[in-house]
Amino acid sequence: MRVTVLGGSGAFPEHGRGCSGYLIRHDGFALLVDPGYATHLKLLEHVTVAEVGAVLVTHGHPDHCADLHPLLRSRAMSGVADPLPVHAPAGALDAVLALDGPATLAGAYELHDLPMPGRLEIGPIGVDTVPLPHFVPNAGVRLTAGGKSVAYTGDGGGRDAFVPLARGADLLIAEATHATELPPRMAGNLGTAAEAGVLAARAGAKALWLTHLWPGSDHAEHLTAAGGSAAAGGSAAAAGSAAAGGSAAAAGSAAAGGSAAASAAACRFAGPVTVAVPDLDWEA
Repeated sequence: MRVTVLGGSGAFPEHGRGCSGYLIRHDGFALLVDPGYATHLKLLEHVTVAEVGAVLVTHGHPDHCADLHPLLRSRAMSGVADPLPVHAPAGALDAVLALDGPATLAGAYELHDLPMPGRLEIGPIGVDTVPLPHFVPNAGVRLTAGGKSVAYTGDGGGRDAFVPLARGADLLIAEATHATELPPRMAGNLGTAAEAGVLAARAGAKALWLTHLWPGSDHAEHLTAAGGSAAAGGSAAAAGSAAAGGSAAAAGSAAAGGSAAASAAACRFAGPVTVAVPDLDWEA
């Protein structure tokens, strides 16, 4: 299975980088996941429109689905005969599909409601889904093919619900809009790089990609937050222990059997962490 990043910016494109977009290829089949703003031209650098075998959309925000429209338009107007299977939460694509009159895209696609939670097969790729909190219905997904798996959060808070689906994933692609803190209006519906690191550690993922970064974000800050998401808490605990002569920490450790230290270690992701940028490739 091969994964190629087509964008990775959150909310709106920035110079040189479109929004969410991932091309998943296995055994000659190409699955396009979340074709957000400004990803279509990058898609065409890797495959033709006729070579896209299906589309999977996690939710209906335009930074995850706007460039479905040029894909469907180009297929319809260039004579691609087969309708394109498109899988998305019910109603998520109503606005995008309404950009043209019904006759323009007639026969260009087949729309399928994505089960949430549920399981389906898209070509040779198995897809498992779970709903994750967001401003609109959003699916976290796990894609499996050839004995390898990729877990992707879409957008969404409430990472606890995604841990079982991401368990042991070879690659975890996690939304990380901000590095360590979210504005109040986003809390509960989006995530941070620090939370992505904790998710990767708890799920036992082998590698982590941070995606959906707010345009203009400092990538180094996100990488630090994800790779040491428990480090700040650990440092604070150590400082408190030193100030108290270590007695409180010792008492807590005795009472809890060292569970706090074990918890901190378990929440620090030790694997490779990368920011998703165009043309970033993973293959296994």
